[in-house]
Amino acid sequence: MATTKTARRGTGTGKVVAKARQVQAQIDAQDKQKQKAKASKSASTKSAAKKQPGQTSPRPKPRPPLPEQHLSKPGKEAKLKPRPQFEAPDYRGSGKLQDMAAIITGADSGIGRAVAVLFAREGADVAVVYLSEDEDARETRRHVEKEGRRCLLIRGDVKDPDFCERAVQQTVEEFGGLDVLVNNAAFQEHADTLEEITEEHFDLTMRTNIYGYFHMARAALPHLHEGSAIINTGSETGLFGNKHLLDYSATKGAIHAFTMSLASNLVSRGIRVNAVAPGPVWTPLNPADKPAKQVAKFGQQNPWGRPAQPEELSPAYVFLAAPSCSSYISGAILPVMGGSTG
Repeated sequence: MATTKTARRGTGTGKVVAKARQVQAQIDAQDKQKQKAKASKSASTKSAAKKQPGQTSPRPKPRPPLPEQHLSKPGKEAKLKPRPQFEAPDYRGSGKLQDMAAIITGADSGIGRAVAVLFAREGADVAVVYLSEDEDARETRRHVEKEGRRCLLIRGDVKDPDFCERAVQQTVEEFGGLDVLVNNAAFQEHADTLEEITEEHFDLTMRTNIYGYFHMARAALPHLHEGSAIINTGSETGLFGNKHLLDYSATKGAIHAFTMSLASNLVSRGIRVNAVAPGPVWTPLNPADKPAKQVAKFGQQNPWGRPAQPEELSPAYVFLAAPSCSSYISGAILPVMGGSTG
């Protein structure tokens, strides 16, 4: 009897296997048909130009292939080709930040510069905190002043808590107060394996990207008030990771968590804390990291087939800074990625 039961079970298992193989054979046949169709289509369209995604911006944006280039760190925007688009000529200010005072770290170039310009267009005075790129910082100041607002240049290292205290104090003395802090300064350097990341490399990334945000927020808080805002620059890498940016991605994930935690902590004080999580953006950061050949392809894997320009990010910062726009938003990670890229 036991033998019979075993045989029956074996027969039943055999039927399951046979059914599985039947399904597999059907899928295999479909796969072969698809591969033949794909090969045929590829051969017929090999010489045809690849259809590009449509334009979404009022003015055309550069697409890969971009010029091959590799900038020395920290990366000067003045040397970047093509020059990033940051002026947002179609953006019209309406006094959303009228007579406010803002500090923006890393505002000498890239996203920070674009944010400084729009903050000024919305009526804010801007303190530009930067590491060493004097020429870039002076250009940012020219554009802020062109918008009719004051601009203070503060040169120093956000890894140093004493410098952060001095930067905030200098801003308050110059502008008479502080309403908005934008943490944006960052260090990024790729590595193909975890073993390639030295203690020095890891420490530099951590201390710039997360310690710097912590130091600036702590220094700014005594001067902020109800209606004030802190905006942190996160990243798609903090949401999806990046196999070549292990340490950088870790800091961006930490920034997202820091943003949400600080938002909860400051509810009773009426201070909102949010983050913007960009996808690929044409700034000096990546050309000062990636090899020249990779820079030429930067952003092409994005659904829009290109990197964003800084002026496509800056309105998000205005939105999160302005009480008229986002008084009920705190602890948010706002993705500006051109679509999901994870």
